[in-house]
Amino acid sequence: MSSTPQPIHLTALPGIPAVQPGADLPALILAAAQRAEIPLQAGALVVCQKIISKAEGRVVALSEVTPSAEAKKLAAEDGCDPRQLELVLRETARIVRRGHGVTISETKHGFVCANAGVDLSNAPAPDTAVLLPLDPDASARALREALLADGAALPFAVIISDTFGRPWREGLVDVALGSAGIEPIRDLRGSPDLGGRELHATTTATADQLAAAAGLLMRKDAGTPAVWIEGIEIKGDGDIRETLRDPATDLFR
Repeated sequence: MSSTPQPIHLTALPGIPAVQPGADLPALILAAAQRAEIPLQAGALVVCQKIISKAEGRVVALSEVTPSAEAKKLAAEDGCDPRQLELVLRETARIVRRGHGVTISETKHGFVCANAGVDLSNAPAPDTAVLLPLDPDASARALREALLADGAALPFAVIISDTFGRPWREGLVDVALGSAGIEPIRDLRGSPDLGGRELHATTTATADQLAAAAGLLMRKDAGTPAVWIEGIEIKGDGDIRETLRDPATDLFR
C-alpha cells in the first residue's frame, strides 16, 4: 500500500537585491536564507534564470549590436527591433517557426522557446537584453557547490528555471533549464500503479514540476528570484539534457 504524500512547503527568499554582472550570487542567496531563518538542507532551491544570467554577465546592450542583413530583413517582416532579432539569431541553432512577431527557436542548448530566450524584461538597464546562461547545468552545479561550501547541507538540490510558452495551450509556465543534485526525470517504468499494474511508459519531469511550483511565487513584479522547496524527496542526479526529447521519437519535428 502506498503511503500518503507529506506536505510540501514553498518559501520565497526575501530581500535578494537587483543582481549585477559579477555579483556574488551564492552570498546573496545565503544571506536571504539566513534572514528568513531557512536552513538550506533537505530541499531544493529554485533560482530564476535571469539572476544567473546577470551574475554571469550574459547581458548585452542593444547599442553594441550591429544587426546582420538577415536580422534586418526578418525584423522588417515582424515589426521588431533588428538588434534584438540579431541576438535571437546568434542564440539560435534552428528556427522552428515564425509568426505573430515571434520567432520560435531551438537554442544551442536544445531548448525550444520564443526568441531563443532573449529577454528585455527586468533587464539591468534600458535597451538591454538578457541571454540564457551558456550552460545552465554547469551554472546549477557551480551554485550548488558554492552554497554547500558556505553552509548548505545535503540532501540539497539546485534548479534554474525560466518561463516558457507551451504548444496548444495559452499562458507561461516555469520549466527547468538546469539542475544539480536531483534526478530531472524520475523513471517509474517497471513499478506498479495503484491497482498493481506495471507501468510501461511513465516518467515524470521532476525538475520541471519543481520549477513550475516555484513559479507561483516568482511573479515578474514580485522581485522574488529564488524559492526554497522542502518536503520533497531529493535523490539521484543528472542534467536537463535528459528532459529533451530525442528527435528520432519526436512526432512534431
